[in-house]
Amino acid sequence: MAKEKIVLAYSGGLDTSVILKWLKETYDAEIIAFTADIGQKDELDGLEEKALATGASKVYIDDLRAEFAKDFIYPMFQAGTLYEGQYLLGTSIARPLIAKRMVDIARAEGATAIAHGATGKGNDQVRFELTAAALAPEIGVIAPWRLEAFREQFPGRAEMIAYAEKHGIPVTASAAKPYSTDRNLLHISFESGMLEDPWFDPSAEENEDMYVLSVSPERAPDQAEYVELTFEKGDCVALNGEALSPLEVMERLNELGGKHGIGRVDMVENRFVGMKSRGVYETPGGTILFTAHRKMESLTMDREVMHLRDSLIAKYSQLVYNGFWFAPERLALQALVAESQKNVSGVVRLKLYKGNVIGAGVKSPVSLYNPDIATMEADPSQAYDQGDATGFIRLNALRLKVSSGVEQSKN
Repeated sequence: MAKEKIVLAYSGGLDTSVILKWLKETYDAEIIAFTADIGQKDELDGLEEKALATGASKVYIDDLRAEFAKDFIYPMFQAGTLYEGQYLLGTSIARPLIAKRMVDIARAEGATAIAHGATGKGNDQVRFELTAAALAPEIGVIAPWRLEAFREQFPGRAEMIAYAEKHGIPVTASAAKPYSTDRNLLHISFESGMLEDPWFDPSAEENEDMYVLSVSPERAPDQAEYVELTFEKGDCVALNGEALSPLEVMERLNELGGKHGIGRVDMVENRFVGMKSRGVYETPGGTILFTAHRKMESLTMDREVMHLRDSLIAKYSQLVYNGFWFAPERLALQALVAESQKNVSGVVRLKLYKGNVIGAGVKSPVSLYNPDIATMEADPSQAYDQGDATGFIRLNALRLKVSSGVEQSKN
């Protein structure tokens, strides 16, 4: 009989390298390793050879960068998404794309299950499995970190490092640098290890070698740099007048942002599973794009449409963070977001300087800003009669006066 096939989300890091070997031994199955190229750069070097040497029967390394930028990052940024006021969801938004492709491969290969290396304490297990449930409920999921046998064998990272060394599996994790990283086109994250102490200062000069995408603001150039972003219907389509694809925009902005020390975030966030965790993030290009998009909206988006969309930012952010990208409620919200972006077109000019993204001008052929109406001088258009504000204020003050009268009558 043919062996069972399992598709493993494989990064080549400590966890998935150990899991690949463990799955093969435990299930006596063919392990198909899948790696999504979503912007990890040199982390992909030698990955196929490593996976095969570790025991994979087949390896997929699929370039999904363009799809990631166009169909995941851009729609999310149109929604103004920001989790708990700080996190631009770089890891969160990548998971549904990875899981979607895993499902496709599993069906094509006749696999009965997919597997991942997300821990039972994290968010990624939820994101992978909710995506699989939405797209392919008939395919099983194996989560080794939630299996008692696996946890007994590997109670911590030290045991995993020892196992890897024993089986000749090269890994980058070590006792000196035990923290975990996750990199893609939008960001790179750092967690665990010394970062589990919220008093630890990753921005200190002696910890500068931890960062990958950016220099510290202190080391950034002393000369500011200007960049112009052109938007069409909420999407950035050009930089400094040069038409670019979403992928090219993200790559260029990452270079610019990293050069100027932009996009570093250190936060304690609330995981979906209930605990708080500390994460450090570098999102240089995303920070620039987020700021530019908001400034473009300020000029071109109707007030009530903006306020309605803004009232949904927390909800949309939670849906992405918690793994509900393919849920009907996220798709419904996206339709509203797309409608809100139909006039978000024009050019935003920004100044980049030592970790800061500073607005330096915005213009649009569909601008809703009218200087004749907004002016503090005489209104040549006579579109606004200042005397009308008297009745406007009186009507809005009515309920306050009534409420105040009731409170005074109690005394």
